[in-house]
Amino acid sequence: MPQQLDVIQKLSAHRGKVWSVNWHPSGKIFASCGEDKTIRIFTQEKDAWVMQAVLSDGHTRTIRDIAFSNCGMFLASASFDATVSIWDKKAGTYECNSTLEGHENEVKSVAWSVSGHFLATCSRDKSVWIWDITANCEEFDCAAVLNLHTQDVKKVVWHPLEDILASASYDNTIKIYKEDPSDNDWTCTATLTSHSSTVWGLTFDKTGKRLASCSDDCTVKIWQQYEVGNPEGIATPDNEPVWKCVCTLSGYHDRSIYDIAWCKLTGLIATACGDDYIRIFKEADNSTKNEPIFDLETKILAHKQDVNAVKWNPVIPGLLLSTSDDGDIKIWKFNNL
Repeated sequence: MPQQLDVIQKLSAHRGKVWSVNWHPSGKIFASCGEDKTIRIFTQEKDAWVMQAVLSDGHTRTIRDIAFSNCGMFLASASFDATVSIWDKKAGTYECNSTLEGHENEVKSVAWSVSGHFLATCSRDKSVWIWDITANCEEFDCAAVLNLHTQDVKKVVWHPLEDILASASYDNTIKIYKEDPSDNDWTCTATLTSHSSTVWGLTFDKTGKRLASCSDDCTVKIWQQYEVGNPEGIATPDNEPVWKCVCTLSGYHDRSIYDIAWCKLTGLIATACGDDYIRIFKEADNSTKNEPIFDLETKILAHKQDVNAVKWNPVIPGLLLSTSDDGDIKIWKFNNL
């Protein structure tokens, strides 16, 4: 298999495991977090990525996840100390202006809705929280506490175009939620079952009509949404769209798959695996909506230990970030676009 993924730069900024990384919506900044209880901000200077700031006063335990708001002015961090910190850059540098409390123990994931009206968090306490955000992120009010998973909730991700939320859990399921406009209550509209072990990661495609999941069962699954009145004749009980698993990528990964990223620019899917590899999948030319086909484009031994996260740049096609238990962040370029 030809080498199509080249490492551009390696950054050894954290002490210990680097759990997560995320791009600023401009594609010119990224943030990382890890077990050293810090967030590190990087920007590009000429041809190199350089650390610009260390945020170290927000949490007392490991920081598990981070996410920039769509406006780019705010950063949220989720920690094993059971809190979520909100950082703003109104004064020119990132400062912690809010701490969200409510989860009983470790917060595993945090995500901003595309509208900017909501923040979602999830935890080992089996709950998903949705926070209602006032203008300028000055206040965060709890809009919903969803106790529908039976185990640790690992990941929350928002639909790219609508305020629809997906969560992944140790209970092997994925759940989809949306707000009922009649009473503002958040409800679960679908439960996706096909994985045989923990679902670690989720990612929507650019349309939000497809979802990819990755699991401890060493598979990637592609889910298709079928609207009410779909031409395929698939039943939609309760007049809600249904999600069907239309493709399973098995036999490619040797250990748990911890993260997955579906590039909104190229359609490429990247996976982060416990076998220390990154793999890139591309949809085949003869792929169809109801029977999609994805081919393995490349695999590369990316890190010395588990790969924990992969994230595609939102502006520059083929630019990928990865993090690992080995303490490194790597910036990659996929060349076969």
